[in-house]
Amino acid sequence: MNVMYVIAQSSAPAASKPAPGTVEPPAWISWAPIVGLALLFIFMMSRTQKKTDSKRTDMLAKMKKGDEVQTIGGEYGRVVDVRDDRVLVKVDETSNTKIWYSRNAIHRVVTEDKAEVK
Repeated sequence: MNVMYVIAQSSAPAASKPAPGTVEPPAWISWAPIVGLALLFIFMMSRTQKKTDSKRTDMLAKMKKGDEVQTIGGEYGRVVDVRDDRVLVKVDETSNTKIWYSRNAIHRVVTEDKAEVK
């Protein structure tokens, strides 16, 4: 049994030496598909993020008096006044409470969402 084991080991070709007349491909070729897929994934993610940012910027630019909005804090209200950098939102009808918010603090315009559903 030991003799068969020794013969099997001695007859195996050396894995570290290439066959004569053949050229080994560079090591980076084995990594090329993985790197390519990673770059494609990063490109697609950045493209999606740009679309989302563009849509949000457009929504904030089109915001007008009378729109119902939701802030990033979850509060709902109606836009009373719109300025370049901030928005006055009426959050309570009974006590006539109005709060100034930064334009970036507006999460979404609810009025547009209702129009899209119909």
